[in-house]
Amino acid sequence: MATDITLFGHPFSSYTWKVLIALRERGLDYDFAEVGPDHPRHTALVNVANPMGQFPVLEHDGRLVIESDVIIDYLDVAFPDAGEPMIPVDRLEAIEARQMSAVFDDYLQNHSGRVVYNNFQPEDERDPHVVRFSRSALQRVYRWLDGWMEGKTWAAAGRFGIAECSAAPALFYAHWVEPIPDELTALRNYRRRLLERPSIASVVDDARYFRDYFPAPSGVDPDLS
Repeated sequence: MATDITLFGHPFSSYTWKVLIALRERGLDYDFAEVGPDHPRHTALVNVANPMGQFPVLEHDGRLVIESDVIIDYLDVAFPDAGEPMIPVDRLEAIEARQMSAVFDDYLQNHSGRVVYNNFQPEDERDPHVVRFSRSALQRVYRWLDGWMEGKTWAAAGRFGIAECSAAPALFYAHWVEPIPDELTALRNYRRRLLERPSIASVVDDARYFRDYFPAPSGVDPDLS
C-alpha cells in the first residue's frame, strides 16, 4: 500500500523492530532513515522530535510521532484499511494486548537492557549486583510467561498483534543475555514461532550486520539464535 511514511531508527534497535514488524505485517510502504554517526541529519531530526533523542520516530504527512507503541497505534488509526490492525478494536481485547506489550517491554526488555548497558561500561565500572538482579528477574518473568503462554499461539486476544511486536525483540535479545531454560517449553516454542514469522525473520536478517557490536554476556552464540 503506497504511503508517505519515513521511519527513523536503527536496524539493531529492539524498539525500532517493533514498528518495523507492524509496518510489514500491515503491508505499508515506508522509507527507512537510519540514525547514527553516518547520518547526522536523521539524528538531528530525532533529537528534535524526542525529548531524549531516542528512536524510533515516525514521520507521516508532516506529523512526527514518537514512542513505539504510540506509533503502532497511530498506524492503525491512519491506515484503517491496511490489513489487520495491531491493536484489537474490541476494547477489552485491546487492554490485554497493551498489557502484554508492556510486560515484554518493562520486564524483559528493560532487564536485559540493563545487563547489556553494564557490559558496555569499562570493566572497573561494571556493577555485578545489577547483572545478578536483572538475570534473576528475567528468570522470574520467563516462568510467568511460560505459564501465560500455555495453550496459546499468540500472547493476547487470540491473534498476532502489538504484543508480538514487543515480544519478538524482547525475547530475541533477552535469550542472548539470559537463556530461556529448556523446561519452559511453552515460552521457547512461542519464541520459535515468532522467529519463523516472515515480518520478524526479515527484521532479524536486516540486523545481522550489527551483531558483532552486541556484548553477549551469557556466552550464547548470536548466530544460533
